[in-house]
Amino acid sequence: MTDPILAICMLGIFIVFIFLGFPIAFTLMAVGIGFGFYAYYDPAQLLLENKIFYLFVQNTFSVMSNDVLISVPLFLFMGYIIERANILDQLFYSLQVGLRHLPGSMAVAALITCTLFATATGIVGAVVTLMGLLALPAMLKAGYDQKLASGVITAGGTLGILIPPSIMLIVYAATAGISVVKLYAAAIGPGLLLATLYLGYVIIRVLLNPALAPKLSTEKKYSFFETIFLLFKSFLPLALLIFSVLGSILFGLATPSEAAAMGAFGGWALSVLYGAFSWTILREAVYLTAKTTAMVCFLFVGSWTFASVFSYLGGENVIKDLMLGLNLSTIQFLLLTQLIIFILGWPLEWTEILIIFVPIFLPLVEFFGVNPYFFAMLIALNLQTSFLTPPMAMSAYYLKGVQSKNVELLEIFKGIMPFLGIVILAMVLMYIFPGIALWLPETLFAD
Repeated sequence: MTDPILAICMLGIFIVFIFLGFPIAFTLMAVGIGFGFYAYYDPAQLLLENKIFYLFVQNTFSVMSNDVLISVPLFLFMGYIIERANILDQLFYSLQVGLRHLPGSMAVAALITCTLFATATGIVGAVVTLMGLLALPAMLKAGYDQKLASGVITAGGTLGILIPPSIMLIVYAATAGISVVKLYAAAIGPGLLLATLYLGYVIIRVLLNPALAPKLSTEKKYSFFETIFLLFKSFLPLALLIFSVLGSILFGLATPSEAAAMGAFGGWALSVLYGAFSWTILREAVYLTAKTTAMVCFLFVGSWTFASVFSYLGGENVIKDLMLGLNLSTIQFLLLTQLIIFILGWPLEWTEILIIFVPIFLPLVEFFGVNPYFFAMLIALNLQTSFLTPPMAMSAYYLKGVQSKNVELLEIFKGIMPFLGIVILAMVLMYIFPGIALWLPETLFAD
């Protein structure tokens, strides 16, 4: 058996173990070390002197000392502390009041709340769960269509992994070896495009069929100044925190790690400002931050070990030769890679796709002359579908978990489908108009 064939077997065994439900990080480590022991075996050495163990230790040290990854626990802490700051209900209510004259005002308010809150936390499960508890019962009580309400919350809650400051983009930057600052700049256009398309769809859909979102008849009347005060109190502090963190990164005032530290402090200050801070909340936020950070670091250690052995055995050359042998054009290459990522999104989460499978395609990006930031944004948009594609749409299961009596899973799936189509439309628009992703980084960071 030649080494390249062994590399393909290595990849196949890993996929089988994943479908059997084994933990991703430890499966990567076990398969990488197992096949690496064979790849680096030298009869003249003692068993424990095999180079795979040295490689494993070096990868662990590299992850721990990676400057880009330092911002991960800080942004996570910011998200977890804001999640517990008890401002989501105030934010949703104030937006609902401020947008009360728009068709489907509650759905529009829910989408904006999801977008802002998801951006602040970057934790899809938390946003969908909290909005499922807060906004879905309110919309259903107001007579909103069950499918529309479910789709708004599940789709809006996933935007946090796309719009900066996003943990996913930090992980991608560390995986691909590109600038996280430029990646943040590239993500603003696609993120705002997708959020705008969601809002436009809801408003147009309600205009065409007002029965989907009846107007509230018993709503308390607010004057203009009362409305401004409500928005100022709930919307402005969180928006200022997000914009200050993101702006300091984009305009070179702070590194991502420094901005993340500022965001973590700002998240704590917001919790104090809204009277939600307690030692219990702080302890929970620290615990969840440490837990999630450990998961990300273990994934990196495992994936870098796996990728090193896979490459050493010639696996990357096999895939590269296969892709080049197809005589693909640049557009065909992009379509094929996005189709593969889309399919992988059914059984896998974005962390596994980014850390394990994306590096396989990265060496081909330069060969086909594709801008690495444009390619990154296509993948970032595509990964939205991993949360929205039945039957493994995790956003749907998050919502069903907190609203099992009020909504059926099949109805949530039906509500998701139009938003899944919108994600694909956004990808098509970015294919046609690459400036959606590239204009801002090229303008801010022109050589």
